[in-house]
Amino acid sequence: MVRPSPVFIGLLVLTVGGALLTYVKNQTALQAGIFILVMGGWAVSLCLHEFGHAIFAYRGGDREVYFKGYLTLDPRRYTDPVLSLLLPLLFLAIGGLPLPGGAVWINHRALRSRAVESSVSLAGPLANLLVAIVLAVWVGVFDPYPPIAAGLSFLALLELAAFVLNILPVPGLDGWGAIEPYLSYEARVFGAKARQWAPLILFALLIAVPGVSRAFWDVVQALYGAVGGDEFYAAVGQSLFFFWR
Repeated sequence: MVRPSPVFIGLLVLTVGGALLTYVKNQTALQAGIFILVMGGWAVSLCLHEFGHAIFAYRGGDREVYFKGYLTLDPRRYTDPVLSLLLPLLFLAIGGLPLPGGAVWINHRALRSRAVESSVSLAGPLANLLVAIVLAVWVGVFDPYPPIAAGLSFLALLELAAFVLNILPVPGLDGWGAIEPYLSYEARVFGAKARQWAPLILFALLIAVPGVSRAFWDVVQALYGAVGGDEFYAAVGQSLFFFWR
């Protein structure tokens, strides 16, 4: 049922290639390796996020996700490749803001219950959380080559930021989707109208209002510490990733 596409496998190979590039004893190669490692890993996690939605929907009664190719982990299947993959990667590269990626179109009428609908919405952010925990624990337990540890630690921090951002109860984000089945008809109508612009307002606040941005990253950092993330490695990875600053 689940057959990873060649595109997804290619993203994995690219990510591993970035990690291997850090072994070259050259500053430029090191920075390029970290950049590729983080960007490639982030692209992989975007696919895993959408796959999480799809697999829970499939198990919850929506068989259409299989025929739409959502279970192949192919980013081309998740709405528009530019909005789903390239735009989040661009925002990450420019400012380090982990924007949500694409979206899978779920047939909510086919889902068995409101609880299933909520679980489908939460499955995407939980995929980010799981990736973050795995990366943080792997770095802490196996103590890999320091540049790789730095890149993976920064990637883990970004995954947690994506988790926190996506579970906010804002129309258009997964947190709203998790509570929407239990809301009144009026609230759901409001959410449907607001889903186009509410995330944009949120992103603008995160970028333009220091207090909002600081509060958001404080929560992310606290969660990062709770899962055992290494703050020093994450800071080094961030510095190497944004090599042009």
